[in-house]
Amino acid sequence: MKLTCQQENLARGLQIVGRAVAQRSPLPITSNILMETDGDRLKLSATNLEIAITTWLGAIVQEAGKVTLPARLVTEFVNALPNETVSLGVKKGASCHIQAGKFEADIRGMDAEDFPRIPVAEEQPTAFVEAGLLKEMIEQVAFAAAVDDTRPVLTGVQCTFSDSELTMAAADSFRLAIRTGVLDESASGDFSVIIPARTLSELSKILPNDDEKVAVTVTPNRSQIVFQATDLHVVSRLIEGAFPNVRQLVPNKFQTKVIVNTSELLKAARVASFFSRDNSNMILLDINPADGNGSQAGLTVTGAAAEVGENHGQVDAVVEGEGIHVAFNSRYVADALGAIQSSQVGLELTGPTSAAVIRPEGTENYTHVVMPIHTTR
Repeated sequence: MKLTCQQENLARGLQIVGRAVAQRSPLPITSNILMETDGDRLKLSATNLEIAITTWLGAIVQEAGKVTLPARLVTEFVNALPNETVSLGVKKGASCHIQAGKFEADIRGMDAEDFPRIPVAEEQPTAFVEAGLLKEMIEQVAFAAAVDDTRPVLTGVQCTFSDSELTMAAADSFRLAIRTGVLDESASGDFSVIIPARTLSELSKILPNDDEKVAVTVTPNRSQIVFQATDLHVVSRLIEGAFPNVRQLVPNKFQTKVIVNTSELLKAARVASFFSRDNSNMILLDINPADGNGSQAGLTVTGAAAEVGENHGQVDAVVEGEGIHVAFNSRYVADALGAIQSSQVGLELTGPTSAAVIRPEGTENYTHVVMPIHTTR
């Protein structure tokens, strides 16, 4: 293999595929990046056997070929090169000579023939979704998935394709996030798959934030899913199992509804969290309706711990229904509010021991459910 390409493009490509490089693996070659020519382009691939990422960049190819190089070393070296033309040449023994400006190096790699095969979607795409929308949906849902493997299905995000709609749902034992979006084209049949949340999080970081169409293909055996955009190919394994019926977990009635400014409540929750670190991250929400005697409706957010003290944050609010005192994990509240893009948010509550529903005002495409913390107060 012998070619030249631009340092900026090569560095960006290595950063993209580097998200799929195995950190600790019994298969050493998965710590490498596969570099191979593909016509007049350079193709970069990496996999940790759960996710595989491939990207392409323009190059002037003199000789076709391929090699795998240690991901960390080659990425650090290329990032440090001057922003000019980079030449790559593979020598015998899977060694690659890389040169730009006054810098050059010989990096020893491994035989490309031993690199795991990355599946290619040979079937027709199952659905098409706008890249910017897919990125937004993932960012609003994936963080709610479980991080431990006690229940493997909960470490994933359930993606349901139904006609022209895509619904993503993630849950652990304490919270649930549901987001719906409209597909660019109707899906070829109704079906659901469970995708590892970690995979989707990595995908969201490399998707273009625009209206480019992303083709989504599920393999016939339902073991893998493929996302394809311009110069980007991402393959993920799917999680087997039955995901909970999330719609049944969303309360359909409430006694109190509070409408507040999203950023103001988020700021109050974050400030309260400084004082609640030594108290299980528990923050208290005191919701008070107008009493008819001139007292205005409002919401007070409190963070406290005996060792450090306490703070109280006042947030203007519109309150419908009864007053209520309820406690939550500050991180869960902050995560939910941080995922909401509307200026106002509604909190629907039934009682201090019942799940609360958080929704953006003015749209029905996002629902977040948070379980409270039981207190003696």
